Amino acid sequence: MVAQVLSDLRSSESGGHRSMMSLLVLGPVRVYRESFAAALDQEDGVGTVSVAASAQEASHCMRAHSTDVVLADASTDAGLRAVCALSRSEPSARVLVITATDDDATVMECARAGISGFVAADGTLSEILDAARVIARGEIACSPAATAVLLRWVVASETTPARRGSMIGLTTRERQILALIDEGMSNKEIAARLYIEVSTVKNHVHNVLEKLGARRRSEAVARARAARIGP
Repeated sequence: MVAQVLSDLRSSESGGHRSMMSLLVLGPVRVYRESFAAALDQEDGVGTVSVAASAQEASHCMRAHSTDVVLADASTDAGLRAVCALSRSEPSARVLVITATDDDATVMECARAGISGFVAADGTLSEILDAARVIARGEIACSPAATAVLLRWVVASETTPARRGSMIGLTTRERQILALIDEGMSNKEIAARLYIEVSTVKNHVHNVLEKLGARRRSEAVARARAARIGP
């Protein structure tokens, strides 16, 4: 069932895999991505290992090195934005997301963006490489924690009309701000765009989170996308 959920969210391209995988580590933290890449480079079956700090850099590296799998750190908001941006610009990319096990919003956001699998942030290097090999074959790899999140989403999707109705309470301004949050803007950037005070933006964001029952901005965006809320 989980495989079907991910397949519905992404049109996966199947294909053969080379014996030596070409990997790319995508993450906003330089120490993390370079240390991770250095560790991967010592593993059997791993060929080229590239690093990228942004979706734009990742796209360039993928074309230069014919990357098999992108290993993306989505444990921060910046990392999550990079994952989503890469999936939009490179829809055929096979992306393995490394994320916190208890972050439902991140899992759903990445699934809708079109990633190929999840590994818990506390997973071993061996587990990450095993998942990467699965993805390189054009299949889907999903950690138990992420599987649980997706199964809960399947159940919750049955109540989507009710959830959608509860979200109609968003004002025009709140929908507008939610759309700008979806673009990755900070409160300061939103205030400048709309010519309002930062404190006013914060109040609107608080109201949006409360109305959507979300704890974080990324979770509010994920719920809004599920309900197809527009500005």
